[in-house]
Amino acid sequence: MSCCLYCKMSVSYKFKMRRLKYGLVLFGLGLHLKTNAQSIFSGKLQVDYVPFSNYVRPVDSLKTGSTSNFKRIQGAISIPLSTKTDEQGRPILWALGAEGAYAQITNRNYEEKLFPTRLLNAQIGLLHSRPISRTWSIMAMASVGVYTDMEKITSDDILAQGGVLFIKHFNPRIALGFGPVLSNTFGAPMILPGIYFDWTTRGKYQLHINFPQGMEFGVQINKVLALKAVIELSGMTAEVNKDNQSKILGYQQIIAGLRPEIKLGKSLSLELTAGSTLLRSFSINDRKISAIFKEKEFADPRFTTTAYGAAALKWNFSRK
Repeated sequence: MSCCLYCKMSVSYKFKMRRLKYGLVLFGLGLHLKTNAQSIFSGKLQVDYVPFSNYVRPVDSLKTGSTSNFKRIQGAISIPLSTKTDEQGRPILWALGAEGAYAQITNRNYEEKLFPTRLLNAQIGLLHSRPISRTWSIMAMASVGVYTDMEKITSDDILAQGGVLFIKHFNPRIALGFGPVLSNTFGAPMILPGIYFDWTTRGKYQLHINFPQGMEFGVQINKVLALKAVIELSGMTAEVNKDNQSKILGYQQIIAGLRPEIKLGKSLSLELTAGSTLLRSFSINDRKISAIFKEKEFADPRFTTTAYGAAALKWNFSRK
């Protein structure tokens, strides 16, 4: 999605996307965990950087002289507590997962403070996954975390969620899941929809689509090197105090780029990503159920397209 197209998107379209986003991002912890019965410890550590780009004023879509960058370090680990297999060799898993991300944002030449300078997301959760029929499995998850702009950490910054996804496995490469997710993102606990889609092809050329994370297409050059073209959606969330009210701030970015992946050993690999941001924006919404259905007068604040770079170390240690 180019910045030009984004400028022309209607408010009603973004309203629909906002409702969908609320239902999708809540189940991130469970979907990042590997349901491999042979895995004993897996995880990922990543740093990414977005250089300064211009702030586009929502009221008239004018590119201003104000600029902001984005620097982030994030990590995730999965530790299986119990791993078994059924008669068909499918995994029955209990796992403990943790994710964390810390971001620094430098804002230059703004007449007033519009965006935070720091964001912190950290959560821990428990996941259970098991088959319930020949082609269906179930994934249940509960987690609690801190989502803050670090201005003042209070109990309002603590968000909890839990849910269940029923996943249909059409074949070993295609899976579609859906189910209810309970969250206190809007203050009072509320049930939101959770959706999951994963499709992976096999062979020298591989396509991997994961909804809502993104898409990648790559080629295995040799035993230690793969090259991929990627499009990824990521973001961060924070409870903020604005006008003496608790609100939810969201940072969203969509990036596209090239990613070589280098195997450093049987269980370790290095990913390097270079590309550009297709979309980078902030949003602030009331912590009320009505915020999902409320249309905004103006679009969310956004930034012009700029470069993007990232480096990630991944590991997956398995039983012999």
